[in-house]
Amino acid sequence: MKYYIVAGEASGDLHASNLIKAIKAQDPEAQFRGCGGDLMRNAGAELLMHYKEMAFMGFWEVFVHLSEVLGNIKRCKTDILEWKPDILVLVDYPGFNLRIAKFAKERHIKVVYYISPQIWAWKKGRIKQIKRDVDEMMVILPFEKDFYAKNGMDVHYVGHPLLDAVSRDLPERPDVRNFRENNHINDKEIIALLPGSRKQEINAILPTMLSIVDHFPQYQFVVSTVSWLPKELYDKYLHVETSRAMSLQNGNVSTVCDQTYALLANAKAAIVASGTATLETAMIGTPQVVCYAGSEISYLIAKHLISGINYISLPNLIMDAPVVTELIQHDYNIERLQKELRLITEDKSHISLMKAHYQELYTRLGNGSASRKAAEVVVQTTTK
Repeated sequence: MKYYIVAGEASGDLHASNLIKAIKAQDPEAQFRGCGGDLMRNAGAELLMHYKEMAFMGFWEVFVHLSEVLGNIKRCKTDILEWKPDILVLVDYPGFNLRIAKFAKERHIKVVYYISPQIWAWKKGRIKQIKRDVDEMMVILPFEKDFYAKNGMDVHYVGHPLLDAVSRDLPERPDVRNFRENNHINDKEIIALLPGSRKQEINAILPTMLSIVDHFPQYQFVVSTVSWLPKELYDKYLHVETSRAMSLQNGNVSTVCDQTYALLANAKAAIVASGTATLETAMIGTPQVVCYAGSEISYLIAKHLISGINYISLPNLIMDAPVVTELIQHDYNIERLQKELRLITEDKSHISLMKAHYQELYTRLGNGSASRKAAEVVVQTTTK
């Protein structure tokens, strides 16, 4: 069978790559093509586009790059018609993928959606479009199945795919055990900085993260970078002419590339941009502060549209409780960040409670094998 998979960002690339491996176990003759990243390519997919060409964050940012977005959608539609897949698998990324779903359904191509758009938070009207254009929907958060059921749609709850990626034997992996030695990091305790994986996130979030370095000389700060973004993007914040330059010279700030799990497993605490990384941090068990910042226009639009939810980070959403502190937009500032970092590094009762919530969160996410369960749905749908 021929499987066309579309993932538009780093987390989707990870989950799609594990899905490809699971499909191969059930369909050894499977062929894969689509949009994604290096992990999908390494798993055996031929790529039309890399997600670094597709990842635009925020309403204003999408508007500014609208011609590129529409051009990418057109390229994808054309490629689907030329390749003639047996099934289309869409991974999250709703602004792009729901347009592709409509296009495919109109041409009688079977459509499976893996990782539901967060329509329970905003744009609830999209459920009509999903019912019309998606043959099978797979959800990964426990409450999503009930949400869809209340809206007249039966979906598959497969559990969270991060359980396939972040195993509990993580501390025993060689790259984790030897992390400091491999990266020439000294014995001082680490604060991990995870500013996101898109240019807009780095520009909006990293400067404030770095602004607190000199207030915590007892720690070393390690920035998690990604190989698909240019090194210069990080360097312009790491090498500015301020007092922070002295911290850099003294080894208080360093970077590691594409080693997020090993970094988190070796860190005393982490400051994490809102997104999948907040759940990864919780599953690894590292105390964290979650942050979000974007253009003021995008923030105001999102605030107006989102209703019925109290949190933005996945640990808090899943637990429906303030497991981790969220510093959003104007609350994301030097003073608040200093205060919250002290809490998750010095307040033992606060740390213990957070880790207890992490354990319960891990249990709620299922028993693993999300990729295998999702692959079963995809393969079965091709034969219907």
